[in-house]
Amino acid sequence: MSDTANPKAANQMWGGRFAEGPDAIMTAINASIGFDKRLYAQDIAGSRAHAAMLAATGILTNKDALAIGEGLLTVLSEIEAGDFPFRVELEDIHMNVEARLKEIIGEPAGRLHTARSRNDQVAVDFRLWVRDQCDAAITGLEALMRAFVAQAEAGADWVMPGFTHLQTAQPVTWGHHMMAYVEMLGRDRSRFIDARARMNECPLGAAALAGTSFPIDRHMTAKALGFDQPTANSLDSVSDRDFALEFLSASSICAMHLSRFAEELVIWSSAQFRFVRLSDKWTTGSSIMPQKKNPDAAELLRAKLGRILGATVALFTIMKGLALTYSKDMQEDKEQVFDAADTLMLALAAMTGMVSDMTANRDVLATAAASGFSTATDLADWLVRALGLPFRDAHHVTGTLVAMAEAKGCDLPDLTLADMQSVHPGIRAEVMDVLGVENSVRSRKSYGGTAPDQVKVQVARWKAALA
Repeated sequence: MSDTANPKAANQMWGGRFAEGPDAIMTAINASIGFDKRLYAQDIAGSRAHAAMLAATGILTNKDALAIGEGLLTVLSEIEAGDFPFRVELEDIHMNVEARLKEIIGEPAGRLHTARSRNDQVAVDFRLWVRDQCDAAITGLEALMRAFVAQAEAGADWVMPGFTHLQTAQPVTWGHHMMAYVEMLGRDRSRFIDARARMNECPLGAAALAGTSFPIDRHMTAKALGFDQPTANSLDSVSDRDFALEFLSASSICAMHLSRFAEELVIWSSAQFRFVRLSDKWTTGSSIMPQKKNPDAAELLRAKLGRILGATVALFTIMKGLALTYSKDMQEDKEQVFDAADTLMLALAAMTGMVSDMTANRDVLATAAASGFSTATDLADWLVRALGLPFRDAHHVTGTLVAMAEAKGCDLPDLTLADMQSVHPGIRAEVMDVLGVENSVRSRKSYGGTAPDQVKVQVARWKAALA
């Protein structure tokens, strides 16, 4: 048995303080290689940058730095090929990589950890990984936003009911409804962009917690790894997980937006609404009811996205009681973030597919838009504009007319002029022009309103922004 495969010998990776190897249960609770092996690319990139800096500052010979750099590339290729022997007794990705590097290049591998601790090593690895996930989320969001913009452009003038309390409120356009989600996702995108900019400082070189006495060049490693600058306080550098919390927070808000649209898809695709049709790609059947076409993809997204909120709460709970600086509790940060990131990317991809693939039932939308007294507000506005009534009086007159139509079993446009004049004698025949849903949506011309021309303005703005 080789030293690196011996549990007792594994302790030699981090010093001679311990005479015996860990208990099996301690090994199980202590090891993180089962999940932090996902950081292999970031760990190797950080180590290569560190070795190059050690050589540039004269701390390491060029010969040793070259051997380390080439050896790390060998390790990288082994991992990517699936040939790397991950060992639980070596605890984590950092010690697994270093142990394998020693097997490949021998003694120079032991010099790699000069002026570095696993504390700043994991801090830089994790930050690099989360930064990559921000980039992935931004790309995924932009693809979904384009899908919503395409739906909005196609149906910029299609009328549909707008809702409050899930009750018909006023007519809006399909394009306007689609663009509401573009605005939400645009804010999500900006949150990931902001979080990425804020996390783009390099903790490498903070060492265990106090910095190092070696003459390192932290600006060099920061630049090599694509950071704007090194972090400014070594204590904060190794204990900070704000970058992960910001990623999770942005992901949670984004997940909430995706879940809201998933809920709308579930409602809209039902037989009672029939607002949209989802293709066979995103629906399933029933084992007993042959007529069923269930929106399972939307339902699963609605459920899965709760995991992201759960991960956010979990990491806040982990971090809230930790005194400076590093504590082993922080090892529990990664699984939460990994799962949330995986869930978010799956959700963005699935939602992009559903939005791109769904078909709006334009006739059904138009019929629904005209029901439920959806133009009552237009009538009240007309009474204010044409007759000079105070809005509260106009509201009362309109409410009386709605009650009359409800009693007659008809909608507002179906009332006769005589019916309306019985409530207010000043009402004229021209009132009928404002009671149609098409006229209603065209009249909402205020910036950001539902008028088709306004929708087209927003479509053009976002198409340019996403180009």
